[in-house]
Amino acid sequence: MTDISNLATCMASGPRQPQDGDGDSSVVVDVKPKTKRPPLYKVLLLNDDYTPMEFVVQVLERFFGMTHAQSFEIMLTVHKKGVAVVGVFSHEIAETKVGQVMDFARRHQHPLQCTMEKE
Repeated sequence: MTDISNLATCMASGPRQPQDGDGDSSVVVDVKPKTKRPPLYKVLLLNDDYTPMEFVVQVLERFFGMTHAQSFEIMLTVHKKGVAVVGVFSHEIAETKVGQVMDFARRHQHPLQCTMEKE
């Protein structure tokens, strides 16, 4: 019976303090791990001598959500400089966009090239 009364006394006294002699209690600090932002990737359109300019404008409007005016400006940059960045995305989205553009160009029998590179 003394074991039960002893247990009741311990429970009633509350949490135990450290017995290290100086009376200080330790403080636990939550440390948030620092997360690194995922790398971004540039999606590039490359110029060729065979893909019609109108098709490039259509690709930019359809897959990159650009207005007709924006698409026309980028198409001219591709035509004059040989390459243009058409968007910057996470790896998965950039990869998907490149695949969509390449499939669409192939289905329409155009040699348009679209690539991605780390920013």
